[in-house]
Amino acid sequence: MRPLYKIGAFGAALAASFAAAYGIGDAVSPLSPDTGGGGGHEPAAHSSPAPGGSARGDSTPAATTPGGLQVSQDGYTLDLRTPRVPAGEPAALRFVIRDADGRPVTDYRREHEKDLHLILASRDLTTYRHLHPTRAADGTWTTTATLPEPGGYRVLADFTPAAEREGLTLGADLAVSGTYTPDALPAPATTATVDGYEVTLDGTLKAGGASDLTFTVRRDGKPAALQPYLGAYGHLVALRSGDLAYLHVHPHEEAHGTAASGPEVAFSATAPSRGTYRLFLDFRTGGEVHTAAFTVRAGEPTTPTAEERPDKSHEEQAPHGH
Repeated sequence: MRPLYKIGAFGAALAASFAAAYGIGDAVSPLSPDTGGGGGHEPAAHSSPAPGGSARGDSTPAATTPGGLQVSQDGYTLDLRTPRVPAGEPAALRFVIRDADGRPVTDYRREHEKDLHLILASRDLTTYRHLHPTRAADGTWTTTATLPEPGGYRVLADFTPAAEREGLTLGADLAVSGTYTPDALPAPATTATVDGYEVTLDGTLKAGGASDLTFTVRRDGKPAALQPYLGAYGHLVALRSGDLAYLHVHPHEEAHGTAASGPEVAFSATAPSRGTYRLFLDFRTGGEVHTAAFTVRAGEPTTPTAEERPDKSHEEQAPHGH
């Protein structure tokens, strides 16, 4: 167990880590190696392309900066109106997407059945929520989330303005108050158990190139029937450890109508660099959405490091509120 840090000290450490994330994110190229089990400073991945731009919103080409590392990009800004919430209590989160003139964006292209997808992830990647907020007429987005552990979190908004052809993933920092005990990253594994379902992962995440990742879902050893969810038979979010960069992930098969499929669901993923990543697979069975989480390494051996531990069980995590 690492020592406990009071919230005052945590605030200073958190500010320092954020500053480091921005500095390293600008200095490291997408293919530079990450030497630690916690990964380097690079973006997370999701099932939508993440255009580029630097961590400070300049015109750096997309290939140099993964999605989610910047609060402003291509004239759009994520204005998080709720920068701090308490731990363990339902809290309202409010934010606005603003255009280059500072006006709230109110018209979006629908992607994966939603105008905007909101991802909340703790900096240690042990807490994850995939939310679908509601938008008021004035452009303010609102959702409610219960985050169980104090510490630093990243808010990632994935959306496509109606005026644009390509999507954006913007990120902002969220502080959850309380006494902070950082968790070690769960060890790499190819099997995860959630709500009685066993999910196995086949495939290796490559650094600097596309790779196929196939997930197979079973219950009591029998194939599970996967129901359509967000236009496919599964939804995958990939985040890089260290800076929570957002990766490019695309489902192989779209879902049409209400017919079930499975037990396999496959994706194509591109990791921008070597390092450690967390994969969060959402799938629906029996009308309910479940999330299986995996730790994987891109371009590195899969032996767990000294600071990694077995993954938390699903029962330790509150529902993530799809």
